Amino acid sequence: MIILNGGSSSGKSGIVRCLQDVLPDPWLAFGCDSLVDAMPAKMQTSDEGIVFAADGRVNVGSDFMALQAAWMEGVVATARAGARIIIDDVFLGGAASQQRWQKALGALTVLWVGVRCDGSVAAGREIARGDRARGMAASQAEAVHEGVSYDLEVDTTHAESLECARIISAYVG
Repeated sequence: MIILNGGSSSGKSGIVRCLQDVLPDPWLAFGCDSLVDAMPAKMQTSDEGIVFAADGRVNVGSDFMALQAAWMEGVVATARAGARIIIDDVFLGGAASQQRWQKALGALTVLWVGVRCDGSVAAGREIARGDRARGMAASQAEAVHEGVSYDLEVDTTHAESLECARIISAYVG
């Protein structure tokens, strides 16, 4: 497994698509955005679910955490069954988020990749995307990396997704 962690609009999704192209074997991609999209709409208006505040803050409740834990276990089961998997995640809880993954992963081999991007550059991408609350990218740019340990880090501030994917691919071997 490869787990990419970075803030909103840092370039993780682009890197994932490029990784799927440059890695020699087929890799499945799963991300936190698709997890949120799979949840009932009412979870995005409940304190027990996930709430995206107008200022870009993201708050998660106990129902979200329970569904996320089940999703993690399912993704890990797929990897244990032999699939190669790339995860696109946003560690809102920093080190605690990585620890939740580590618990689910057990002894499974993982390449931990930090995807960094200057907050002002990510904020510009956020505006261009138009599908995120303004402030999310800037507030997450550094916070998602607090206390997280990586095997490799890439920075998309000035590097394209393909360049970052090639760096990661070389590390995978």
